[in-house]
Amino acid sequence: MTDLPGSTQSAPAEPTVPAHRPPPPGPEPAPESAPGPPSASASVPASAGTTPPKEADSATADSLTADSDSGRGAYLSNRFLARAALLTALLTAAGALLGLVRDQTIAHLYGAGPGTDAFLVAWTVPEVASTLLIEDAMALILVPAFSLALARRAAREPLPAGSPPDGTSGRDPVHALLRTTLPTLLLALSAGAVLLMLAAPWVVALLAPGLPDTRLAVDCTRLTATCAFSFGIAGYCSAALRAHGSFVPPAMIYVAYNIGIIATMLVLSDRLGVRAAAAGVAVGGCLMVLVQAPVVLRRLRERRATAERTAPEPSGEQPGGAGRPLVALGLLAPVIVFALTRQSQVLIERFLAAPLPAGAISHLNYAQKVAQMPMVLSLMLCTVTFPVVARAMAAGDTDRARRRVERDLALAGVIVLVGAATVVACAPQIIEILFQRGAFDRADTAATAAVMRVYALGLLGHTLVGALVRCYFSAARPLWFPALAMLLGLALTTAGGALLVGTWGVLGIAAGNALGITVTAVLLLHGVARHSVPVRVRHMTGGLVKLSAAAAAATGAGWLCGALIPAPLPGAAVACLVVAAVFLVIARAVQAPEIDSLVRSVTGRFANVR
Repeated sequence: MTDLPGSTQSAPAEPTVPAHRPPPPGPEPAPESAPGPPSASASVPASAGTTPPKEADSATADSLTADSDSGRGAYLSNRFLARAALLTALLTAAGALLGLVRDQTIAHLYGAGPGTDAFLVAWTVPEVASTLLIEDAMALILVPAFSLALARRAAREPLPAGSPPDGTSGRDPVHALLRTTLPTLLLALSAGAVLLMLAAPWVVALLAPGLPDTRLAVDCTRLTATCAFSFGIAGYCSAALRAHGSFVPPAMIYVAYNIGIIATMLVLSDRLGVRAAAAGVAVGGCLMVLVQAPVVLRRLRERRATAERTAPEPSGEQPGGAGRPLVALGLLAPVIVFALTRQSQVLIERFLAAPLPAGAISHLNYAQKVAQMPMVLSLMLCTVTFPVVARAMAAGDTDRARRRVERDLALAGVIVLVGAATVVACAPQIIEILFQRGAFDRADTAATAAVMRVYALGLLGHTLVGALVRCYFSAARPLWFPALAMLLGLALTTAGGALLVGTWGVLGIAAGNALGITVTAVLLLHGVARHSVPVRVRHMTGGLVKLSAAAAAATGAGWLCGALIPAPLPGAAVACLVVAAVFLVIARAVQAPEIDSLVRSVTGRFANVR
């Protein structure tokens, strides 16, 4: 599907789609039939527009402003993407920190006993709903669909005053998409929420057989079932806004969500016990919708007509292909199967942990929440650039898509590996600082820290899966390869956890998770060039191996330094600094190209500021 270029979108309320667009320098851009990416950079001669960059020039290639695209409209500029990614990362970090405060509040009020285990079984519902309705399936389907509708709107001739929004059919493509998808979605979400409430006893029995307090878990599950509706509406709004180039309101949803949970627990905990946390999920889901709804309504009311028609796609069709459906039905099944399979890892873990001593599910939950923070931050840029990759692939500009994907994978790999090294090096200090208070005692800290270190071994795999799946689903054709790879990974997670839980207990479950997701990541990386974006797999694999070696060395150094300082906060701070310094030194020593590119990019930005 064709994604909307920046110039055809309504400017977001946050960073604006560049009104500062400079004219392309030098001679006129190459015609549409010319091979290679169009020339649009002030730093690259126009004559070089048809030559793919060398590996050593990846940073320069990525610095293309990409504001002029040979008449096809503009891609989102790198300056806009950088601002959007920064704001998204800051708000996501704020949401993650509030998530930690939420978990700290749960640990303080309820500890890591049977009550918390019962709530965490019910917590499975919002976790699955978040993956399916906000993060993966809804975004992978609807961001390209809304982008295609916006591109069709932008491809029309300028409209005379008083004419209908679509000069050909009298129907605006964006509103047509709303009319065909939103009513059906509302009906399906309502039915799903009601069905979950009615089936709560069977859901609990399926998720956690042998759980001591099943009645409490059923009550919590019925409260959290409301998110099946609210998360779906929030995910729909997020997809529409991202396609319009507005990234800040979608990034605010987890800030609002966690505020709702924390406030509800503090107000109702004495009266409802752990059920207050489940009620907070319902409140937080409503707040997710409310922070986006005003912006969505304003965006969808806007009627933008471009000053000139965009040029035909290489295939000779108008952008977006007027004859293609806005939502390819064949794409739904593989996306949904992939999303559900990925989230099923959590279900398998809790299923295997349910017969273990009380607190095992809680230790898994706290460890996973903290360990995944580096992964969440590393995927922010991929979230922002997903529309750019989708549009480049739809336009046949595979070289631009390749450069963007390789750059994103490199940056995500650096962030998550530094984070994973930090997590492994000072896990006990981190857990003690964050959770060891109230009912959460020193034994809980030791158990959670051990699980977190094992989880961290799979963080690179989780990040690669999250980044690469956007490549596979950026085109308007169904691809089953990611779902099949994820199914194989889930099978390994299940088999590994079942085999190791008898010997290692909860650590064996975490090890099975790391094994399954790593195998999935390897399969997706080595299949992406054949099935989707023509990434240089050998080049990327070599770079990731070098970064992993640097992370291993940094882990050992940070672990040693943290152990020499008994106080948790100073020990963790010193370990973090040592990890970052050693990682940078080793990565540059082994000539990891991603590090050199990032350093040049950062130093260049500081030079521009001066």
